[in-house]
Amino acid sequence: MPIELFNQKGHQCLMFTDLCDEGGEVVQSNQFLIVDGDTGAIIDPGGNLAYGELYLAMTRFFPPQQLSAIFASHADPDIIASLDRWTTTTASARIYISKLWERFVPHFCKPGKTTGRVVGIPDAGMRIAVGRSELIALPAHFMHSEGNFQFFDTTSRILFSGDLGASIISGDEAKIPVTSLAKHIPRMEGFHRRYMVSNKILRLWAQMVRRLPIEMIVPQHGAPMKGAAVGEFINWIEQLPCGVDLLSERDYVVPA
Repeated sequence: MPIELFNQKGHQCLMFTDLCDEGGEVVQSNQFLIVDGDTGAIIDPGGNLAYGELYLAMTRFFPPQQLSAIFASHADPDIIASLDRWTTTTASARIYISKLWERFVPHFCKPGKTTGRVVGIPDAGMRIAVGRSELIALPAHFMHSEGNFQFFDTTSRILFSGDLGASIISGDEAKIPVTSLAKHIPRMEGFHRRYMVSNKILRLWAQMVRRLPIEMIVPQHGAPMKGAAVGEFINWIEQLPCGVDLLSERDYVVPA
């Protein structure tokens, strides 16, 4: 069963958490469906292991073949490896992804299936209508991908944050929102120190998102954060040394 993140006045946000459980051999990932009236969009649809279960689960809430948009935070396989199947399922859904990855998307699909359907998001981001509502594609470059976006739903005030905010937990644990960050940090710290590129990027991100009325941060891996945990996460990540901050000449040695 999906987790209902928001449902008011015909606008619904759903999170699917455990669709590709392969006994621990596959990284846990979340997929998201936004429905606004008779319009539906999917965020980070996932790999081929998730496709079948996601399709079936989605049919209870919105006809998958009527999706108008597919949003991809970046081009990792756990984000868009299933695109070939989604481009077959949907007749005309546009695929929104960083302009840096625009010409890589066809590599996931059979020839011709993405023609005229890929929208390259400019580095500065953009606003995208979903029914009567609007998603803001927010710059999230180098967190961890060089062409990377997060999606802020202006109606639900949910920030779909991609890999930022990820926690290494099971699908069942991902169903429980985090409301206080302190005990959750050990599940996040190692991932963010390795995958985020530098503290400079995290500081710029924190400065940007403090201007938004965020009610919930929902990453592509692990549990959502809401309430006090939203501000606590922004404050924590702003101070975190990571990526190139932690490297030295000791990390670049020819193996013996």
